[in-house]
Amino acid sequence: MVRLRRRSLSITAVVFVSLALQWPLMCLGIRSFPGNGDGAGFGIESFSRFAEAPEYRNGGECPVKSVGDLVSSCDQSLVHIAMTLDSEYLRGSMAAVHSVLRHASCPEHVFFHFIAAEFDPMSPRILSQLVRSTFPSLNFKVYVFREDTVINLISSSIRQALENPLNYARNYLGDILDPCVDRVIYLDSDVILVDDIHKLWNITLRGNRVIGAPEYCHANFTNYFTDAFWSDPSLSRVFETRKPCYFNTGVMVMDLVKWREGHYRREIEKWMEVQRKRRIYELGSLPPFLLVFSGEVEAVDHRWNQHGLGGDNVKGSCRALHPGPVSLLHWSGKGKPWLRIEMKKPCAVDYLWEPYDLYKPDRHRRLRHSHHQPLVG
Repeated sequence: MVRLRRRSLSITAVVFVSLALQWPLMCLGIRSFPGNGDGAGFGIESFSRFAEAPEYRNGGECPVKSVGDLVSSCDQSLVHIAMTLDSEYLRGSMAAVHSVLRHASCPEHVFFHFIAAEFDPMSPRILSQLVRSTFPSLNFKVYVFREDTVINLISSSIRQALENPLNYARNYLGDILDPCVDRVIYLDSDVILVDDIHKLWNITLRGNRVIGAPEYCHANFTNYFTDAFWSDPSLSRVFETRKPCYFNTGVMVMDLVKWREGHYRREIEKWMEVQRKRRIYELGSLPPFLLVFSGEVEAVDHRWNQHGLGGDNVKGSCRALHPGPVSLLHWSGKGKPWLRIEMKKPCAVDYLWEPYDLYKPDRHRRLRHSHHQPLVG
């Protein structure tokens, strides 16, 4: 049983900057540890948009954690989660983190690696302070992603939001994260977990598998690439020796040791270079992953990515849950639950996201999650 208690609103975020010398072209690192104090100097008024989350503690079955010990991003006993962090999707990211902690059997043994764009309007440092003010005891580090790393490789997409350089940060996790991080779960910002993240973390990536994700082999795979791709044997033969299946890159378990050894970042970039010249797909960051990994993914139970809840990439219309058990809800597509709720045009599934929302438009608003019961997978 996870024990829950609230901390005082009096907090200090102990934040310091360290250069990631191993990867000078990719990012800087803003490291943040849990702390106590009065919050002086951070302009705490600007953080009032998010309520402080409840503090979730380990249960008796969890490994013993020494009081006062700083948690290292290199600690292999932790569950490591990577997410992007930006001002546009911040409300979704906060809800996603909240859901992970709420359902984790050992929430103090989770470490978040956030990747923020160098030129985000809120700045990576402000985003880091917002996370700390909302989750005072969270173990996390913010990495500053240099957009010029990928900007010249991005081609136009079916939806402009898919052209955001930060969408491509997942391609560079092996370079951005500390070299000591061997394994990570990548999560999009528009997900909610309703199950214990440790279950997903503990899946086995067999043999030479680099990625684990739910596969959808009945999907029409030809739709993800253009006629120019399928009509050119020099391109389409990439799938000759495998049985390709669609998988969604918003939820992936990744072996970063194998990723780095296989130089997969460069393999993805090669296909992005082809796309710039030949127009072989219409979507954003997904197709290069399919070209490199499809047919060689460790299949994960579908319950870990109930995707498509945001509708299609054009209209973002409402969709119902797929049949079967649910461990993770994913609002992939144009429609995002926080936007539809604010516009007072929510879909039925958006009410499953709402209990994890920590956003408060004003200081007098009560947390909605205190009046709702979360969906249990």
